Amino acid sequence: MREKYISQWEKQFNEQMKVRLEKRDKMKAAESHPYKHGVKPTATAAELIAKYSEMAKEDIGETPVYELVGRAMLVRDFGKAAFIQVDDGKDRFQFYVKKNVTSEGGFADYKLCDYGDMIWAKGTVFKTNKGELSLEAQDFKVVSKSIRPLPEKFHGLTDQELKYRMRYVDMIMSRESREKLKTRSRIVRYIREFFYQDDWLEVETPMMHSVAGGAAAKPFLTHHNALDMELFMRIAPELHLKRLVVGGYDKVFEMNRCFRNEGLSLKHNPEFTSVEFYAAWQTYEDLMDFTEKLMHGLAKDVIGSAKITWGENEIDFASPFRRLPMRDAVVEYTSLSREDLESKEKMIALLKGKSDLEIDPKKLDGLSVHKLMVLCFEEFVEGKLIQPTFITEYPTEVSPLSRRNDENPDYVDRFELFINGWEIANGFNELNDPTDQLGRFADQAVLKDGGDDEACDPDYDYVRALEYGMAPTAGEGIGIDRLVMILTNSQTIRDVILFPLLKKETFFKAKESE
Repeated sequence: MREKYISQWEKQFNEQMKVRLEKRDKMKAAESHPYKHGVKPTATAAELIAKYSEMAKEDIGETPVYELVGRAMLVRDFGKAAFIQVDDGKDRFQFYVKKNVTSEGGFADYKLCDYGDMIWAKGTVFKTNKGELSLEAQDFKVVSKSIRPLPEKFHGLTDQELKYRMRYVDMIMSRESREKLKTRSRIVRYIREFFYQDDWLEVETPMMHSVAGGAAAKPFLTHHNALDMELFMRIAPELHLKRLVVGGYDKVFEMNRCFRNEGLSLKHNPEFTSVEFYAAWQTYEDLMDFTEKLMHGLAKDVIGSAKITWGENEIDFASPFRRLPMRDAVVEYTSLSREDLESKEKMIALLKGKSDLEIDPKKLDGLSVHKLMVLCFEEFVEGKLIQPTFITEYPTEVSPLSRRNDENPDYVDRFELFINGWEIANGFNELNDPTDQLGRFADQAVLKDGGDDEACDPDYDYVRALEYGMAPTAGEGIGIDRLVMILTNSQTIRDVILFPLLKKETFFKAKESE
C-alpha cells in the first residue's frame, strides 16, 4: 500500500530530477552520504568579507584554514577546476575547487554537485586575478543533495501564487523577501523590548474559547473530542487579558495569534498577529502617548528613519500624531455638516451616491444615525488618513466593550490609529461596570439571534469577573501584519507573512470516471 503513495509522487519527476537522482545514487555508491550530518562552519561569508575584502591580492598571503557552508547558487565549471558561488543565508562567497588541490574525495563530490545543493568546503582565502574573494578548497562535500532544480537564477519565482505557496524557494532566490521577513522579526522583538522596558508583564492566554468574544468577527469553529464540546478559535485575547487585570496584574500584554473567518484581501489574512495590552490606572489618552512613542521608535531604530516611504507616499513618524474626533473627521473630509450627522436622510443620500459602496444600499434605511456616521467615515475618510492620525470619540453603539464618556454617554472614550489609510490600532478606556457590560452583551446576543454572525454571545464568566471589581483600565490592540506592511513598503499582507493562507494545492489529477 505504501508504494502507491510513493510512486504517484515520483511519477511526476522530470528528466532533470532523474539525472540528479542518478548523481545521488553515485554518491551512495562512492560511500559519500548525500545527506550528511555533523558538518559545521568555522566562519561565515560576512566575517571573511569583512576581514579580507579591502586587502590587495598580494597582501592576503597564507591565511588560516576556514570551513564554510552554504547553497550552491552558481557553478562555473572548467573541467579540472571550478568556481562555485555559495549563499550562506546572509551573504555570498566563492569556492574554488581544483583537481590535485582539492582532496580526491572532495573533487569527486564536486563532480556530482548541482546548482541548489547544500555544500561545505575547507580551505584558505585568496583573491583571483579579477579581485574576487574566494576560498581555495582543500576539501569539499555535497552535504545535502538537491533533487528539485531551483528556478532560473536571475529572476527567481515570478509566479506570485508560487511565491507564497513555496515560500522556502522564494527565500532561497530572493534576498529582498528574506530581508523583509527578517525585518518583521526585528519589529516584533523591538515591540516586546519596548514593553519590557516599561515594566509590562508578557502573558499567554487560551487560543481556544468556549465563548467567542472580544471583537466583532465571525469565528472558526472546532470540536474537542474528549470533552465533547464546541470551541472557537480565538478572535481576540481581550477578555482573558482583562480577567488578569481583575486578578491584580496592572500591566499585561500578549503577542498573540488570532483567527477570524473572513475574506482574504491585500490587508486581510484569516490568521493574523497582534499585540494587545491593558494597563490599570491609565486612560486611553495615556495609551495614545505610549503608542506614538512606540511608533517613533520603530521607524527610527528598526527601519533607520522617522520618515518612511510607502508607494508614492512619504509617512512622517516624527511629527506629533494628529488627534481628530470622528465627527470632525467626517465633516472635514465630506460635504456633510455637523448638523447633517443627525440626519439619516442626508447621510444615506451621500452613501448612495458612492458607486462602490461596500454595504447593500437597501440596508442603509435600517441603520441608526450613529452607524451611518461610522459608515460615512469608513467609506469617505479612512482611506485619506495617510499620515498617522488618532480618530477619537466613537459611538457607544459600535463599541460594546468601551467605557461610556462621562459627559456624553452616546460616545465612548476610544481611539483608532490610522496610517496610510489603514486601521493599525484600536484602544479605549475599558468598561468596568458589570451591569453596563451585561447589557452590552445582551444587545450583542439579540443581534446574533437576528442573524449577525459577527455578534457575540454573552460571556457570563467575564461579567462575573467584573463583579469582583476591575480597576480603571485602558487597553489597546495593534495589528502587527499591517504595521510591518507599512514599515517595509509591502503592497500585500502576504509579503510579510511567512506562510499566508492559500487554497489547498492539488498535487494529483483525479482519475476520469469511466
